[in-house]
Parts: sequence; structure tokens; C-alpha cells
Amino acid sequence: MALSAIVVIADDGAIGKDNGLLCHLPADLKHFKSITMGHTIIMGRRTFESLPKGALPGRENIVVSRNADYRAEGAKVCTSIEQAVAEASMPGECFILGGAQLYASTIAQVDKLYLTAIHAHFDDADAYFPAINPEEWTEIDREDHQADEKNRYDYSFVTLKRK
Repeated sequence: MALSAIVVIADDGAIGKDNGLLCHLPADLKHFKSITMGHTIIMGRRTFESLPKGALPGRENIVVSRNADYRAEGAKVCTSIEQAVAEASMPGECFILGGAQLYASTIAQVDKLYLTAIHAHFDDADAYFPAINPEEWTEIDREDHQADEKNRYDYSFVTLKRK
């Protein structure tokens, strides 16, 4: 099964603050849904708990937690990323959604990165994506967008594939 990561990332690598997103970017939410719908999504416990309505519909939700007794309504719980990938049952790509620890522990296994690059800095960010070595990745798709009445920042949808 192909393992991919999907993330919103600021120019300095920031991905979150206070266990939430850096900002509200409606275009990214729509983009995220279109890419992950019908696939398995794997996330850490804190990321799952940050979802405002719990498990995301139309996708197989898997939560990775060191606590084997942890329960997540609408999601499978696994104690390792290896177990999560092995139990993924939806076809096609399997997506890592975060948080920072899960990204850091899986970046070497990921074949494709779906980035929403926000062209801004967030001084109060407290979570960061692992460094992306440009020598390991090839950009295969990019859509650049300007800020508008719904999306406060300039942003790009960028897809990278491991060389």
C-alpha cells in the first residue's frame, strides 16, 4: 500500500499551534477532503481529539496511540504505525495526517507528500513538519493561489514524490 502524507505547512515548516491548525483556510479543507475521501487516514491521538466532529466520514480512520486501551469513536486504534498500515483496508493511498510526532516517525516511509504551502509565518506556532530534503523529492504538481475573501493567505497546493 502506498503511504502518503498530507499537511498544511507554513514557509518556516510550522504546521500547528495549540493542537490545532495554523489558520482557517477553506480552500485547503476542500482540497484535503477531495484527496483523502475514500482512503485510509492515519493520525495520532491528539490529532484525532482535535477534530471538531470526531472521525472523518467517508474515510477509514485509524488512530495511533501508545495506550492500547484508548478508544476513538468511529476509528480503529493501533499502537504502532506498522500496525496501522497493516490494518488499513481501503484501496489506494493511505494518508498520514499528523501530528508532528507521527510525521517525524513516518517521513522516511512516505512515498508522496501533499502539501498546502501557506506563504506566511506564524510566530505562535508550536508544531513543525520534519525538514524536507529537496534532493529526495520531485515536484509533480503545483497550483498557486492568491489570498481572497475566503482565504486570508497566499497558498499553493504542491505534490512531491520521492525520487
